[in-house]
Amino acid sequence: MIILMAGLPGSGKTTLARELAARSNSLVLNKDEIRASVFPREEIEYSTVQDDFCVRVMLDLSAITLNKTPSQRVFLDGRPFSRRYQVNQVVEFAEWLGQPWRILHCVCSEETARMRLQEGHVAENRDFELYRRMKAVFEPIERPQLVIDTDRPLTQCVDEAERWLAGSSDSGGATLNSSQG
Repeated sequence: MIILMAGLPGSGKTTLARELAARSNSLVLNKDEIRASVFPREEIEYSTVQDDFCVRVMLDLSAITLNKTPSQRVFLDGRPFSRRYQVNQVVEFAEWLGQPWRILHCVCSEETARMRLQEGHVAENRDFELYRRMKAVFEPIERPQLVIDTDRPLTQCVDEAERWLAGSSDSGGATLNSSQG
C-alpha cells in the first residue's frame, strides 16, 4: 500500500508517518531526506525540478519494495501534495503497480504550524513564510482521504489513522475529517 502524507509544512506529516510506520514495521520515504542525500549541499535549491526528481526516486524505491513485499506499507512524506498533478502522479503509479493507495491529509492550526516550524528541519527552507505561501496556492485534494487534525494528541491521531488504514478495503469513499469524530 502506498500512503501519501499530504498537508502544509508544519502540519505533522512526518511525525504521524514515522509513528504509524513504527507500529507496523513500514517504510517511510521522505523527499527532503532523499534530496539531502542525493544533492551536494551547495546544489540544493528546493525547486519544483528537484522536488519532482526526488518524488520519482521515492516512487522507484516504492516499486522495488512493493515488488519484493506486496503487503508492505510505504509512506510518502516530505511533499505537501499541494497540486493535483502531484497526487494524481502517485495514485496512477500505485494503480499501475496494482497497489492500494491512501491519502492521510494532516491539518493543524496556524499557531501550531508556526511553533513546529521554529523547531528546525532537514529542509532549510521550512519556515512560517513557506507555510503561508503554500496555503495560498494549495489545491483541494479531490480524492478520498482521511483529514487528521494534528492539534490533537499524537496517540489519538495515530490510532485513528491506523483504524482507517486497516479498515478501508478500497480507494473509494468519502473524505473523512477526524476533527469531527
